[in-house]
Amino acid sequence: MQPIADRERRAPPASLAWARAVLVAAAVVAVDQLSKSAIESSIVPGDERGLLPGIQLVNTRNKGVAFGFLPGSHVAVTILIGVALAALLVYFARHAELPWIWLPTGMLVGGALGNIADRLRHGSVTDFIKLPLGWPPFNLADSSITLGILILFVLIDRSRRSVQ
Repeated sequence: MQPIADRERRAPPASLAWARAVLVAAAVVAVDQLSKSAIESSIVPGDERGLLPGIQLVNTRNKGVAFGFLPGSHVAVTILIGVALAALLVYFARHAELPWIWLPTGMLVGGALGNIADRLRHGSVTDFIKLPLGWPPFNLADSSITLGILILFVLIDRSRRSVQ
């Protein structure tokens, strides 16, 4: 049996996963809000500035969810975000021991919270990255949500394959 001091030094895997997810979420919110603030203070709404070939910085508002889906449906957007976050947190609570599951969970929660902060402050979300070919403008929170979903699917698939 391990001495009590040794057991107390090591955090249980689930609590460590929760701590990591919270740190990732906080980092995503911070970077997202700082980037939006920089855009809001340096680009007039409607103006565009070149960043890289084919990528423009803009200052636009979005009342829908990521990438402009469900525009103008405040109640639907709020319900959709709430249900998605609740489902994610239930899944995470049940599977916190899975390797790396904390990363997409933190990315998704941080991205959602970053956009929710905008909705509370402005009634809409600040989007500022514009790609060519008519892709709707988006922000770093949207990017975090998208990457978080992809990583989550990969991790779930990997865990299912290892069980079989």
